[in-house]
Amino acid sequence: MAITSANQLELLQTAEAVAREKMIDPALVIDAMEESLARAAKSRYGSEMDIRVKIDRKTGRASFTRVRTVVEEDDLENYQAEMTVEQAKQYLDDPKVGDQYIEEVPPVEMGRIAAQSAKQVILQKVREAERDRQFEEFKDRVGTIINGQVKREEYGNIIVDVGSGEAILRRNEKIGRESYRPSDRIRCYIKDVRREARGPQIFLSRTAPEFMAELFKMEVPEIYDGIIEIKAVARDPGSRAKIAVISYDNSIDPVGACVGMRGSRVQAVVNELQGEKIDIIPWNEDMPTFLVNALQPAEVSKVVLDEDAERIEVVVPDEQLSLAIGRRGQNVRLASQLTGLDIDIMTEEEESTRRQKEFEDRTHLFMENLDLDEFFAQLLVSEGFTNLEEVAYVELDELLVIDGVDDDTAKELQARARDVLEAQNRAAMENARALGVEDSLVEFEGLTPQMLEALAKDDVKTLEDFATCADWELAGGWTTVNGERVKDEGVLEPFDVSLEDAQTMVMTARVLLGWVDPTDVGADEDGEESAGETTEEEEAGA
Repeated sequence: MAITSANQLELLQTAEAVAREKMIDPALVIDAMEESLARAAKSRYGSEMDIRVKIDRKTGRASFTRVRTVVEEDDLENYQAEMTVEQAKQYLDDPKVGDQYIEEVPPVEMGRIAAQSAKQVILQKVREAERDRQFEEFKDRVGTIINGQVKREEYGNIIVDVGSGEAILRRNEKIGRESYRPSDRIRCYIKDVRREARGPQIFLSRTAPEFMAELFKMEVPEIYDGIIEIKAVARDPGSRAKIAVISYDNSIDPVGACVGMRGSRVQAVVNELQGEKIDIIPWNEDMPTFLVNALQPAEVSKVVLDEDAERIEVVVPDEQLSLAIGRRGQNVRLASQLTGLDIDIMTEEEESTRRQKEFEDRTHLFMENLDLDEFFAQLLVSEGFTNLEEVAYVELDELLVIDGVDDDTAKELQARARDVLEAQNRAAMENARALGVEDSLVEFEGLTPQMLEALAKDDVKTLEDFATCADWELAGGWTTVNGERVKDEGVLEPFDVSLEDAQTMVMTARVLLGWVDPTDVGADEDGEESAGETTEEEEAGA
């Protein structure tokens, strides 16, 4: 078939028909046609030639041109597509490097092989354009709910028809033992959209906490309007969930609005989530108060918050313990997810026993190290002293408030405490040296002899070893394994080294070694590789 004999308007009509069917820009189809015709022309005239084809968008006429670029004589490699300045003078007036000489060439006859190749090029370009359109359409819909139709099931994963493409609902993103048949209607949350070689991949979820939040937004107009805000969601998919809400209008009860008249609003969400029980909890900026609400229906006697460690102790009456923990730890686990804190639950009897033991241990510490009788040691503990460092370096006035302690006694107490600490430091340093700790680490500011001893036992003996440590390896952290948070013990955690302190020390070590430019330290701290919590996969990658 010769291009000149083809119905030129038919090219434009074909392009518009394909574009309409695939819902893409007709110009993309014409571009693909131009490329396919150019390939066919190269197979006729020679693959080294720079042949270009232009299809007129109004008439459909295809014009074939050969392009030759002017280059330096030393750079001349392709004689069919390039020429020197001297050679160009016979075609161009005052030619310069970079100029192009364009001449029209006769249209080609498209044989069977060339036509097949052209068809493949057009189909490939159309597929790429279709994939780009799908990606652009769905990338901005991440975080929203979509309705689709079940197409098929593959190895437990559900393939969902979402109109202009397919999405996948993985089996671990389904609620409980949900099962679907082809043509079933399904509602899902768009969790992620990725551009991959085989086309855009749309990942759906029905177990994501955000799915519940979006369902409430659809059922509760006040949430959609911004009068009520969902502050946190925690789910055990298919079983139970907790959702924390706050109202910015004093006249509207956030819990009541989410429940609805006779529970109509929350029931609509429950039905969509296969009967998942939902606790709606009022949000409170005061974390202990919020936690008391989150542990409902259990009653709480006392809450002790440790903000630095992001831990919270909850004391409940003996008969409320099982209710607070919940079946298989469900209630306390959801409350922990909701508040973002680690929760230790104990009964009043357990707390009393623990406090008594702490009192006895501290009393024994002071009796043994400061050579005190039991009564005097108990006085120190009762005044809030917990370790030798506090006695040794506290202001003298704080010791003088203890009954029976005068100026001389206070000084003697501090002298004894300092002597014991110095002896402990000497012993720890000798042990660290014996384990092989080098001067480069000993001289590093911020590490005590006890810290050096602990590091040496963990095989960290040089400044280089220390600089390669991750912050969570020093300060401790949490790893998420199969959805459960598991504690990682830090080497320096017993010495109350925080995650921020560990980050600063490690970065300082790297600067001293010349691994990091001091001017980049601020930027590196913003993007530190660890934030104290990792996943099992991230640890494996490390």
